[in-house]
Amino acid sequence: MEIQLKEHAQIMDNYLKNVLPRKINAEWLESVFDKTQWEYDEETYTKAIAEPIWELLSRGGKRWRPFLMLLAYKSVGGRGDYIKNFLALPELIHNGTLIIDDIEDESNIRRGKECIHKLYGNDIAINAGNSLYYLPLLLIIKDKSLKPRLKAGIYDIIMEEMIKLSFGQGTDIYWHKGKKLVINERRYLQMCAYKTGTLARMAAKLGALLGNASPEQIDALGKYAESIGVAFQIQDDILNITNKGWGKEFGEDITEGKRTIMIIRVLEVASTRDRQRLLTILNLRTNNRRLINEAIMIIQNYKAIEYAKIRAMEIVTNAWDGLDPLIQDSEFKGKLKLFSDFVVNRNI
Repeated sequence: MEIQLKEHAQIMDNYLKNVLPRKINAEWLESVFDKTQWEYDEETYTKAIAEPIWELLSRGGKRWRPFLMLLAYKSVGGRGDYIKNFLALPELIHNGTLIIDDIEDESNIRRGKECIHKLYGNDIAINAGNSLYYLPLLLIIKDKSLKPRLKAGIYDIIMEEMIKLSFGQGTDIYWHKGKKLVINERRYLQMCAYKTGTLARMAAKLGALLGNASPEQIDALGKYAESIGVAFQIQDDILNITNKGWGKEFGEDITEGKRTIMIIRVLEVASTRDRQRLLTILNLRTNNRRLINEAIMIIQNYKAIEYAKIRAMEIVTNAWDGLDPLIQDSEFKGKLKLFSDFVVNRNI
């Protein structure tokens, strides 16, 4: 599965270029906006929008959301290569969320390099990130073969998930700014479902819709994809405190005071002394390496990492049980199942 994802990621770059070229020229502008009565500034558009966006896109990424979209399409009997016209959609929106998320979290590192706002400034980065929410819609606007009902269905899915995404991100920000200190596991999972699960759910539902799936299949695939997104977030939380070479700042979640599923677990089962010590470190919002390591040690002592891995697998397994009877056995259904195993067990 990892090899297939890498091959797919390389192919995806060509699809991304079809939406936004690295260098914006008059031909592209006229194909998107038609001719203007004034004058386009191609150099500025390139420097202010295309360049910061491609700075992030060129760093790679797993590109797993469009791969999930493709698997959903194929698993419900979608035929031919028509789906490829839309695969860039969830990937571009995802990268827009990364740019905005890094500004909101005041992060320094993304995919092993300085964050976009560190390189270009907050103003350019915010505009570039926001533009990635809308640029992919060109794939829908410019496709004259889409029937009105199908086009409306695509827009409905995108808009619904983008609203949920804002609520998920808002929840995460509010929590790690210390505005709410008592958080239970179910509310954490709901936050994950909206913050990380939305784009996975969007990708799967779009793939299913374009594959002419039934409403029941679309709903079940959306729930399954959401569970994968939640599992992905849990694994992100785990990697943040276990893998120093994963492309972000090690222990960043401790610095931000985030209440991850592991933190919630420790606060439920730890001794009063350890609970209070962990809360003290989280509330300090510290960059001190010794304190971060101390917090991680407390998490490890209560086997919260192992607990998080088990919960992630349970969530995905339960969602698969709801999807399994609704789609016929096939090569792509098998890959869909294997895909979730990869997400839950990835090391980077």
